[in-house]
Parts: sequence; C-alpha cells; structure tokens
Amino acid sequence: MARKKKTNKQQLQNLSKVKVIGLGGLGEIGKNMTVIEYEDDLIVIDCGMGFPDDDMLGIDSVIPDVTYLEKNSEKIRGIFLTHGHEDHIGALPYVLRELNVPVYGTRLTIGILKNKLIEHNLLDSAKLFCIAAGDVVDAGAFSVEFIRVNHSIADACALAIDTPQGVIVHSGDFKLDLTPIEGEVMDIARLSELGKNGVSLLMCESTNVEHSGYTPSEKTVGASLSNIFHRNKDKRIVVATFSSNVHRVQQIINTSAVYNRKVAITGRSMLNIVKAAIELGYMNVPAGLIIDMNEINKFAPENVTVITTGSQGEPMSALYRMAFGDHAQIKLGNKDLVVISAHAIPGNEKLVDKILNEFYRNGVCVFHDADVEVHVSGHACREEIKLMHALTKPKYFVPVHGEYKHLMQHKELAEEMGESDDDIFVLDLGQVLEFDKNEAKITGSVQSGRVLIDGYGIGDVGSIVLRDRKLLSQDGIIIVVASVDINERILLSGPDIVSRGFVYVRESEELMEEARNICTDTLLNCLDNNIVDWTQLKNKVKDELSKYVYGQTKRRPMIIPIIMNI
Repeated sequence: MARKKKTNKQQLQNLSKVKVIGLGGLGEIGKNMTVIEYEDDLIVIDCGMGFPDDDMLGIDSVIPDVTYLEKNSEKIRGIFLTHGHEDHIGALPYVLRELNVPVYGTRLTIGILKNKLIEHNLLDSAKLFCIAAGDVVDAGAFSVEFIRVNHSIADACALAIDTPQGVIVHSGDFKLDLTPIEGEVMDIARLSELGKNGVSLLMCESTNVEHSGYTPSEKTVGASLSNIFHRNKDKRIVVATFSSNVHRVQQIINTSAVYNRKVAITGRSMLNIVKAAIELGYMNVPAGLIIDMNEINKFAPENVTVITTGSQGEPMSALYRMAFGDHAQIKLGNKDLVVISAHAIPGNEKLVDKILNEFYRNGVCVFHDADVEVHVSGHACREEIKLMHALTKPKYFVPVHGEYKHLMQHKELAEEMGESDDDIFVLDLGQVLEFDKNEAKITGSVQSGRVLIDGYGIGDVGSIVLRDRKLLSQDGIIIVVASVDINERILLSGPDIVSRGFVYVRESEELMEEARNICTDTLLNCLDNNIVDWTQLKNKVKDELSKYVYGQTKRRPMIIPIIMNI
C-alpha cells in the first residue's frame, strides 16, 4: 500500500538487468502500456485503448495485446495509472477480466475507472487502491512514487520507479501550467531532486514534440469562453469537449453561472465523469445550476448552456445526433451556437468535418479552434519537453506516446540536449530494452500488437475478418445456391445467384444470366468428371465465376457457393 517515505533499496544485490517493454503507445497515438520487469517482479504503467484506423470496419476500439502479461501473470505486482484519460485506462475493463491484479491511481483516476468497471460488472472483484501525489507504493523489487504534473485532466502524475538498477522516470502526459485551474503546478522540485540523485532512464511523452515553445495555460480558454458568451447572449450555446477535461467543463460551468445560464449535460461519458468529479470534490457547481436535459425546453434558449460529448465527431455521440437531428431532447437551428472546444485527434478530421458541414447546412453557427481560442493542448511542447530532460538528466532515454515521426523528432531533441545517440532507444512495440548500471541495449522482443474490440467481442475480429469486411464494403457479395445428387451425378436445382452490394440485378440481367450459365456448366462438368468432393466443387465454381466477373467488371466480389446434396 501507499506510504509517504521511500524504502532504501541499496541493500539489494543488483545482479540482473531491468527490462522495459512497450506494449502500446510506441509508433501510435493512444493504447499506452509499458511493462517494467526485474527477475520475478513486474509492474505495468497505464492500460489504455486507441481509436480504430479507417480500414478497421465496424471496430469500436483497439487495446494492447497482453499475451506477455498473461504468460507472466504471477509476476505482476500492480498496474500503475498516470491519469484518467481513455488512452491510459480504457483497456482496463477488458484486461482485468483475465488479470485481476492490483490497480493504483489518484482519486479522480480511480473514480472514473470505477464507473467504467460498474458498466462491465467488474467493480466488486477489482483491487483498486487510491494514491495521492507524493505517495510511494512498494511493488516487489520496485517502489513507485507518484509525482504531480499538470495535464488536461486533474490528478495527473508522472511516476518515479526505483529499481535495483536505478531510477526510471515515466513522464505520463504532462505540460507546465503555471496558472492551473485547480490544484498546484507540476512538482519541478521533486523532478530536479531525482535528477541530482541520478536518473537511469527517462521515458517521456512525445505527442507535441513537433510544436515549438510552450503549451498555453488552460486559463486562456476561460477568457475565450467569456468573450463568446458575452457576444452571443441571444443564442443557446452548445459546447462539445472531451468528457475527461474536468477543468474545461468547470470553466464552462463558471462562465454559464456568470451569464445566468442553466447548464444541461448530455453524453454518457460526460455525465459519468462530471458526476464522479463533483462527488470527489474536483468540480464546484452552484446549487440549482445544472438541469436535466429533459428540462431544457422549460427555459428560454438564451438562458441555457449544453455541455456535450462528440468533439471528435464520433457517430454515436450526442453532438453527432444533434447535427443530424436524432437527439431526443434538443434540435439545433439558426438561433444556436455550437462551440467545439477540442482539436481533432489525427485520423478523426473527416468525422469532425462531417458534423461541421451538417451544422452549417442547417444554419447553426459554429466556433472551433481554427476560429477562436477554445482549446489548448494538455501535452508538453518542445520547451517543456526540454525542461523534463534538463530536470531529470537521464543516463538513458526512451521516447514514448507518439507516432514514429514524433519518437524520432524527440530523439533529435534529446541529442540537442546533449544526450548521446548510443543512449537513446526508439523502440517498436514488443521490443525489450535491458539496462543495468553499466549499459543498456535491445535484447529481443515479446508478443505485442492490437486486439480489436467489436461490441462485446474481444479479439474475435482478426485480420481475416477485417479483410472480408473490406472486400464486402468495396465489391459486395455473390451467393451461388445449387442442389445436386452426388450418387446420380446430376444437378437437381439451380444454380440460383443472389447478389448484394455488387450490381443492381434488374439493370444487369445479362451479366447475371451469363454468370448463372457459367456456374451451371462448371457444376455439370465437375459431376461428369466424377469431381464430387465438396471443397473441390465449391472452389471450381468460385474460380470460374470470379474469372468471369472480373473480366466483365474489374471487380472482385466475395463469392460464396452453397451446394447441397439431396
């Protein structure tokens, strides 16, 4: 459990090397997960999910492959969470089903996680431990210290892991905000103290390494919001932002109170996180300010603010339903203003543009970050990243949390800071970095990758299923149905051809009739030549029909022969 003073581990015999393995967050945005292992002890930092790629048709989310953890489950001493964003905790409901190990996090992080585990009926069995910044947790051969940092969610922490071969500092997601909405600034003093005492390895986030300077304070958004509310007193205002950005939601509520607006909240994740934040004291809401969405029509539109999810254009989100007129309680028009207080995550630009276009088509006024300062990042820009390096003075360095271009640019930044190329390791998923007091090197790899979540299915959609979905989405499907008598070697009925997503049958009768003739000839030829094996029959029909269809249309629809023996 947690305590306030670190255990001295100098008496341990430092014979083995410490292993560091990235199972997520390397060469990608999201899905963050790092393993640190020493002999018979192993800890995990974060357990996040990621957004599916465009070609992952029907997939809801992506989580890390934890096969390595399952094989070493007896070694796991705990999962340590840096903060409560989905890309750091979103995979836990799936991972904890197989690995019921202790989970450590700060109050808000654990509060958000509890709501997620309730939905998955896992709360009663989960081993959750609430930690404060400054606490240290003993975990086998390790001790893990939580260090306060600023981010776009409250209670974010970096971690200092004391190992038998030296200290590892994992930055988590951070920025330097000297005027935070709530709480204190990043604990620079503690990071500096660690640097003076000696940091063996720094693992630092790379998300905003392309951006020069410093990330603006969250308070700059408050000034922009105040200006927007002042200039649009005659409109109902709908603000979409990340549900986990408690400080942003607090500023929206504060500004609404100043302008005598009631606040309605919509979107399941927004409702859950606001509820948790209020109960835990991370948000302060004047009595009577928040109203139920079912009550918004009782108030004049200009006296209402709606806070919603959907800033990334997610098709099932509340904002998406508003844009396309499917929301049960609210219909937007030319007397409404929508403020999208978030950047589009890479890959989500088309989804965001889709709802923007629909709002403009319906005469809704829209503000987003390209127009006004309604969003600031929660991630460190180059100068803040340099500060992390300068404070910790690491012997070895591994960039994390970014696409490969981000990791490489972070490597270049570290070299600018005077760190040696030989001591910087840009890892791929699954690669094993081993270090001791004398050297560090990549020694191999473990199983890693992506597990796809589709509804309640975990990992049951793989590359073959995705390939079939892609094929169906591009060229459609043809089903050939026929009945044969194998003993008599005769075709009894059919073949009948059913097509979906390939061609419009009524306008392609000649094509479909010729396709039927080819299937008939193929089946009769097989029967005449005593080819009666089911697999051979189906493959012959599939091959001949595929050749014809491609020759006529240059398309390759999925072809499924169904041949029955009667």
